[in-house]
Amino acid sequence: MTGRADYADEEWTHLVRAPFVAGASISLADPGGPIELSHETIATLKTASTPPSTEQLLLEVAHDITSMLNEKQNPLSGFKPEKGAAANTILDELGVVNTILEAKATPGEADAFRRWLLAVAQAAANAAKEGGFLGIGAVRVSEGEEKMLQQLREKLGATES
Repeated sequence: MTGRADYADEEWTHLVRAPFVAGASISLADPGGPIELSHETIATLKTASTPPSTEQLLLEVAHDITSMLNEKQNPLSGFKPEKGAAANTILDELGVVNTILEAKATPGEADAFRRWLLAVAQAAANAAKEGGFLGIGAVRVSEGEEKMLQQLREKLGATES
């Protein structure tokens, strides 16, 4: 088992913001209006603060996320994807996270963390319908969002469970 003490400050920062990067990837993949963005953000916040397993690493990251949110701190502080290159910046950031997990986390923790990131992204994708007019013809997960989900799966080398 690994926890906060096993990671350098910079590594921990990457791990704590990773769920938000995963959630933001969906919003950036197919930007909708403010209502869609708020639904996706709420889904990201909810899923990022409640990990799907009891692995120590996930619990400690979720605890730090909850503390940051309670203190009105921005978990994405220091991370700003450049316009036009957002997908690459996001995938690069999650690649760094994956490298940290491979180097320091147990295989079970790393797998659980990757599945958590995918669950956050999927929750954001499912949070709001996209397209259509007044809801007619809208889809739950847009083509752009599905493409980003697939890129995340490939980058993390993981599948949802």
